[in-house]
Amino acid sequence: MNTEIHMPQMGVSVAEGTVVEWKKQVGDWIEADEVIAAISTDKIDTDVEAPASGRVQEVLVEVGSTVDVGVVLARIATDAKPGKAHASESQATSEAEVALKAPGDAGDLSGDTIERPQTKSGGRRYSPVVMRIAAEHGIDLEQVEGTGRGGRVRKPDVLAYLENGAAEEPPMHIESPYKHEPVVKKAKGGQPLSRMRQSIGRAMVDSLQTAATCTTIIEADMTGIAADREQTGLTWLPYVARATIEALADFPSLNATLEGETFTEHKSVNLGIAVSLGTGGLIVPVIHDVQDLSVEGLGKAIKGLARKARDNQLTPDDVRGGTFTITNPGGYGSIIATPVINLPQVAILDTEAVVKRPVVITDERGNDSIAIRHMTYLCMSWDHRALDGALAAQFLAALKARLER
Repeated sequence: MNTEIHMPQMGVSVAEGTVVEWKKQVGDWIEADEVIAAISTDKIDTDVEAPASGRVQEVLVEVGSTVDVGVVLARIATDAKPGKAHASESQATSEAEVALKAPGDAGDLSGDTIERPQTKSGGRRYSPVVMRIAAEHGIDLEQVEGTGRGGRVRKPDVLAYLENGAAEEPPMHIESPYKHEPVVKKAKGGQPLSRMRQSIGRAMVDSLQTAATCTTIIEADMTGIAADREQTGLTWLPYVARATIEALADFPSLNATLEGETFTEHKSVNLGIAVSLGTGGLIVPVIHDVQDLSVEGLGKAIKGLARKARDNQLTPDDVRGGTFTITNPGGYGSIIATPVINLPQVAILDTEAVVKRPVVITDERGNDSIAIRHMTYLCMSWDHRALDGALAAQFLAALKARLER
């Protein structure tokens, strides 16, 4: 019997990963949950753990190779016995062509092979895409500062180096193994979408084509919270998050996921917070079991997770298991939006800018007056396959009431 280890899914917009290092070789014994490999994506550098104990039977992806999420990286023989590790077979493997088998493929794909890429330059290792870009533009990778694990140079680092005016020269020799991609003529000033941008685009289009997306909007008076913020120094977001968590307890149908025909309400609230990475795209890290956190605790957790996202320090667990998402573009001044649902969740809340506006208020005696208040719009997109408009409106009304208290 054997167990397969796949390239893990690490966020909705992450489509591929690069093997940075193998901690074990063919023939080595490995315990369950022991680290077998280090991998890297444009957003996350992390370790891959063995799902079971056994002896490493096959390593299917070379160090430096970039493969799609779900591709089999290695196999572990779980019926093997502990003992002295076999002699290293890495040299024989490195000289051969290595087949990549996609999960679920029953047939032999030995004809679909790749040659072992050249992944070292000096004393540093680079992924094939980094080496290709460097070769095409005549970049000395030793001059590029890396932001990945252990200072590893990633694709965004090379692109940033190019944008900052690096000298561009043709390769030193015409036999370079890195083939130039066909040049596509573009309009002046245009450029192809990054792989990350393409991945985000596919996820968003898939959401819009799958979910029956509707958006409901409600206005809330944040004046009371504005006064409290002067004491706490917190942003608006932790207050909205705390009120959202409380409202979800009363409306559990929104703290849910819909996968195929299976609708699941979740007891714990695992709150996704959309984090902009600037030109690097967007990622939604998740704060698990937030129902037990105070406003201050939420503020600390949100700030810490955003920092990890922007410093490329998220782990796979940091982007899994979300049950409800909040996106917060209001910090940039926007006042209304229709967010795209983060499938398989059934709803996403968009928090917009809090602005001072004249509004009509009614006192306890029923007298109306005009006052300047801190107002905001709360915009929620929801999946009509799982929910109805009345429930969405009731949830937002409950959220509004909590914020205004």
